[in-house]
Amino acid sequence: MSTAETMMSQMAEKGGFIAALDQSGGSTPGALKQYGIPESDYSGESEMFARMHEMRVRIITAPSFTGEKVIGAILFERTMDGDVKGEPVPAYLWRERGVVPFVKIDKGLEAEVDGVQLMKPMPGLDDLLERAVKLGIYGTKERSTIRLPSESGIRAIVQQQFAVAEQVRRHGLVPILEPEVLIKSPDKAACEQLLHDCVLEELQRLPEDARIMLKVTIPEVPDLYDDIARDPRMVRVVALSGGYPLDQACEKLRHNHRMIASFSRALIGDLRHQMDDAQFDATLGRTIDQIYDASVHKV
Repeated sequence: MSTAETMMSQMAEKGGFIAALDQSGGSTPGALKQYGIPESDYSGESEMFARMHEMRVRIITAPSFTGEKVIGAILFERTMDGDVKGEPVPAYLWRERGVVPFVKIDKGLEAEVDGVQLMKPMPGLDDLLERAVKLGIYGTKERSTIRLPSESGIRAIVQQQFAVAEQVRRHGLVPILEPEVLIKSPDKAACEQLLHDCVLEELQRLPEDARIMLKVTIPEVPDLYDDIARDPRMVRVVALSGGYPLDQACEKLRHNHRMIASFSRALIGDLRHQMDDAQFDATLGRTIDQIYDASVHKV
């Protein structure tokens, strides 16, 4: 099989989960602080991103971080363009770790309107996608958020997600659509039902050879997205941790039989800059085992 076919097979069929290592400008200071690096330890954006890159490199080079359980990883754009051990990060992930590389493509969120936050414009998207293809990236991820059960707002979110996904597909990449229902929504279940219905409607309009993925908040109703996951155009439905603590996120995930994890905060939450390499890998390994177990073994 070609590399693209091997990656597609891994993403569609292999047991495991996706590591979301794509914290961007707005969330980077918080992620670094949690990791044990306060804002006083760096000056300016370039130093901040350099420290974040060091953290991500430490994660992806740790012995426990392999394609045996981590089948994919979502990268921040600057991480995609960076190097690890003298090799471009996407190439290192695939060749040395057996992990399929994705890149986050959205540029953040608009202000809330009609209960949702649409993605900001992405004027340089085609250039980014061309660069991603050359670097061996398999797919992309794009995030927007939903707070209220507004049918018109959620429909606008889904239509924007699918429009951007079409642009991604034209470059031969597999898009992950991420319309996140906020866990603090006053009516999370109603938001999720509306989201489900809108996604299913748009999915069924796609040509039969289309291949996309969907990343959603773990739903209040178990297996809500099961019919979407069964559609042959849907490579995989994956779950974000959304602010749930690791134990709670894993417990909720176990009740969704066609859903695997794509955790960020829950994956890195126990890692600390001050740990030596053995402690770091042992802590990461325990978290990987827990997320893998919840992704593969269901109740």
